[in-house]
Amino acid sequence: MAVAELQSESLATIKEESWFLIILRRFLRHKLAVVGMIVAFLFVLMALFAPLIAPYDPYEQNLGNSYANPSAEHILGTDELGRDVFSRLLYAARLSLFVTVTVNFISETIGVLVGATSGYFGKWVDSLIQRTVEFLLTLPTLPLLLFFSAMLRGVTIPGLPDEWSKAIIISGVLIAFGWLGSTRLVRGMVLSLREQDFAQAARALGANSWTIIARHMIPNAMAPVIVNLTLGLGGVIVLEAALSFLGFGITPPVPTWGNMLQNVQERMWQQPWLAFYPGLCIFLTSLSFNYIGDGLRDALDPRLKL
Repeated sequence: MAVAELQSESLATIKEESWFLIILRRFLRHKLAVVGMIVAFLFVLMALFAPLIAPYDPYEQNLGNSYANPSAEHILGTDELGRDVFSRLLYAARLSLFVTVTVNFISETIGVLVGATSGYFGKWVDSLIQRTVEFLLTLPTLPLLLFFSAMLRGVTIPGLPDEWSKAIIISGVLIAFGWLGSTRLVRGMVLSLREQDFAQAARALGANSWTIIARHMIPNAMAPVIVNLTLGLGGVIVLEAALSFLGFGITPPVPTWGNMLQNVQERMWQQPWLAFYPGLCIFLTSLSFNYIGDGLRDALDPRLKL
């Protein structure tokens, strides 16, 4: 009898571990995801503190010192106009990461709202939204992005510096086609959630449709959305770099990793390191975000052991 009482008391004193700690422990098991998180954090710090770290003004030209090799004065050398490559890489990180994060968060937010509305209401609402999404998905995305980027190239936002104005405009172009995948993902989740017992109980208690969507459908569909968000970060940074490389993104003299690659095409064989530096930044950030997405996918999988 005494043993049973001791066991019941010990069980009563055991505290349930929080959901956040469980997810964190699972994530930390994924070593590559942890490394990816560290690398991504370093790039974010590099972007935030670029004015303090950069040894030179990224726009300062010195034509008498163009295409200088790496040295103590310019640790990564200089470009065709004598500008310090290391300083331009730091400032390029600010715009490239800003565009990537902005596009993904806004696209996922739009996709979540539209997908949840489509999946929950069904009928003609679902048909209208899904036919629109399917039509947009059939369009050739890259040519349209090139067209809109070229059309909006001369547009500026009053009151903003030129580089940030261009970053916001290219972000808007990418957002226009970036919400489609998350819409279909959330719709599929909501279709399976809306008939479950908790949703039926909420309706029986008098909750309206928008309350159920906001408090029950969206929170329960967030796990795959978070994973899709992190995996999408790598894709957007490559897409922005591709547009800039083709001359339809953020144009020089504003530095981004993509247009830094564009500027060295003619000197690829003479100074290959000029292409290596921005290419390595794109590769590392994209790979880091993908590993973070893999780690979150494993951490948020309810079938895994604690």
